[in-house]
Amino acid sequence: MSRFPVRRKCCCCSKFFVPDPRTADRQKYCSQPDCRRVSKAASQGRWLSRNGNGDAFRGPDQVQRVQEWRRRHPGYWKRQKATSQRTQPAEDQPTNPEQSSCNATREERVALQEDWRAQDPAFVGLISMVTGSTLQEDIAATTRQLLLRGRNILGCVFPGHLSRTDASSHDP
Repeated sequence: MSRFPVRRKCCCCSKFFVPDPRTADRQKYCSQPDCRRVSKAASQGRWLSRNGNGDAFRGPDQVQRVQEWRRRHPGYWKRQKATSQRTQPAEDQPTNPEQSSCNATREERVALQEDWRAQDPAFVGLISMVTGSTLQEDIAATTRQLLLRGRNILGCVFPGHLSRTDASSHDP
């Protein structure tokens, strides 16, 4: 026959809670974040108050141990690169500025500086994170590829690219 859960009063917030069955005989705090912090502080205080634990990680032998570990693990605490290993690598597709596109005429292409300044900073930052490069030329080339790919996917056609006969066959 199963026992009814025994409720206990939290030592921090004084609210009643049902303790975890695995530690019901020892649990004195509920699972609220503030109460868990108080429980952790009390536990550490008890451990430090025991004989010999107050200076457990102090002294020249501990300094030597940490220094040896740092020598064996150089660069462990340094920041990782801006590009994450968890992201998928960008495909390296060489761009050919001489290549003609069915969506953009040669007259519509703008100078790099004009194209660069017209972009949203968040978009530019996103592209630099994806490509792993902060060079204007790389970001501009990738931006052009993204815009062309998006236009092709969405079927965007701009006025002046189609003749009147072609335009009548498409919905507006």
